[in-house]
Amino acid sequence: MTGRSAAERGRPVLAMIESNTTGTGRLFAVAARVRGLRPVLLSARPDRYPWVVEDDVEVARADTTDAAAVAEVIRATADRARLAGVVTSSEYFVAATARAATRLGLPGADPAAVERCRDKRRQRAALAGSGVPVPAFAAAGTPEEAVEAALGIGFPVVVKPADGTGSRGVRLCCDSTEVRDHTAALLAVGHDERGRPTIPAVLVEEHLVGPEVSVETFGTEVVGIAAKHLGRLPSFVECGHDFPAVPHPEHAGNVAVRAIEALGLGFGPAHTELRLSRRGPVVIEVNPRLAGGRIPTLVRLATGIDLIGATIDVVTATGRPLLEPGPGYASIRFLVPPRAGRVRRTAGVAAAAAVPGVVDVAITARPGQRVGGTGSFLDRVGHVITAAPTAGGARTAAETALALLELDVDTKADDAVEVA
Repeated sequence: MTGRSAAERGRPVLAMIESNTTGTGRLFAVAARVRGLRPVLLSARPDRYPWVVEDDVEVARADTTDAAAVAEVIRATADRARLAGVVTSSEYFVAATARAATRLGLPGADPAAVERCRDKRRQRAALAGSGVPVPAFAAAGTPEEAVEAALGIGFPVVVKPADGTGSRGVRLCCDSTEVRDHTAALLAVGHDERGRPTIPAVLVEEHLVGPEVSVETFGTEVVGIAAKHLGRLPSFVECGHDFPAVPHPEHAGNVAVRAIEALGLGFGPAHTELRLSRRGPVVIEVNPRLAGGRIPTLVRLATGIDLIGATIDVVTATGRPLLEPGPGYASIRFLVPPRAGRVRRTAGVAAAAAVPGVVDVAITARPGQRVGGTGSFLDRVGHVITAAPTAGGARTAAETALALLELDVDTKADDAVEVA
């Protein structure tokens, strides 16, 4: 990275605590610079983020799980410049970011509310206690407890980590053996993908049938509702989104706001996932952050509302009212290999990009790379993003372009073993 000019060093600092590895993290740095801020990424392992070097973003190494260490490094990095705000785009660091903002006297979410939200057991209990509709559920600390919970709820059930993200470890289980085996596998994993200790418990919950949506909110204002497309069971990989959802499940927005208020949230963005079941919208989980899966990009393309910019504005106390949403539509479809294996060949990007309505297309997998088999967002190895004046136009363009992407995978490779 190049040396910093005196003018750049004097700009107000936006501290970015780690980042998601795909999607919005890079865009936060871009939006910060547009606002005259100096983005600084605090990270224990900045090598996770190639865009940092490509975009010449300043880096400060820190133990980003420790709010006190984060606050100390932010102060040292800012030096004589003003601290404007602290933000994260990663689910794993929302709690540490909230605690650091409090230590520094900067705007941020209530740390206790964020920590309660990150523990799915505590989140569910708080929602249920406030009368917010949630699936039948029980927490379990052993495979035997999980089986007992499943028998009480009734098969099939969903078993998931108590603190996971991105559909990692979420699985539909149809009998006691599947529940026992999957719970044992989850409890054997003591650390998440960032190397941090996980909660030694799982959540066993009722499997609800019906379309899945996510409600994107800012504060307690509903920005819009996205329709989700899920892959094949027993996993719950999100293979695409349409924004805004059509038909518009208006009542889902009201339920999401009730959930946010019940959890003590309401600062900045939140991403609430719901199932539209026979008994109405039911909250699966509330995430106190921006949505992943490029949903903020869909929101901007469809409505003109910049949720990334709005998030920076609120954490730096320069908030502006959100725009009135525009009348457009946007969709994304992800390229997901049907089975685990090693990539032999990819093609079709140019053909997909030529489809009318396509605004972005990419295949991130490279020949020789092992792909698939995680049952999570990590299985996604490419995407197509589209925008159009109609919902049908955006959906059709995305599906047409996705069909043109080619991913040739050798599923018989020696190490092509699927991961539960």
